[in-house]
Amino acid sequence: MDAFINTNTAAAAGIIGWIVIEWLINKKPTMLGAVSGAVAGLVAITPAAGFVTPAASILIGFLGGSICYWGVFWVKGKFGYDDALDAFGLHGIGGTWGGIATGLFATKSVNSAGANGLFYGDPSLVLKQLIAIVATYLFVGTVSYILIKVVKVFVPVRANEQEESLGLDITLHGEKAYHEA
Repeated sequence: MDAFINTNTAAAAGIIGWIVIEWLINKKPTMLGAVSGAVAGLVAITPAAGFVTPAASILIGFLGGSICYWGVFWVKGKFGYDDALDAFGLHGIGGTWGGIATGLFATKSVNSAGANGLFYGDPSLVLKQLIAIVATYLFVGTVSYILIKVVKVFVPVRANEQEESLGLDITLHGEKAYHEA
């Protein structure tokens, strides 16, 4: 039951976190921002859902929405990578925050089979979470690099400038996504 409550609560808090930052920066919230905030809150709470209190899930979700806004707009802009669906900004950054948050907020009072985090007296869980996060990044980065190299042998992994200019719907799929009336 805790995981269900925490999941719902963090998603709602993620919406608020994203919209607050969006409002401060752009002076108006958007529906896409609200949906992105919900996803960010869901991603952030996923590792912690069965191990934290509902109050912690509010903070995890709110910060997840706020941090992922930064991940989508600042990190992507700084490094200039292609991410049309903001998968890394939402899932990569949000999941990283969620892993760290688990190490901070986990408590045996919610799940006796779990562990206490930093705020419940055991700083070792944060270290374990950080090691797991770094190991995940290394694994995913290595496997992705290998897979891209293998796929590149058979097909291009990126559209050329002309294909992007014409539109990928037409050049790759042979159809228009939007038909004018």
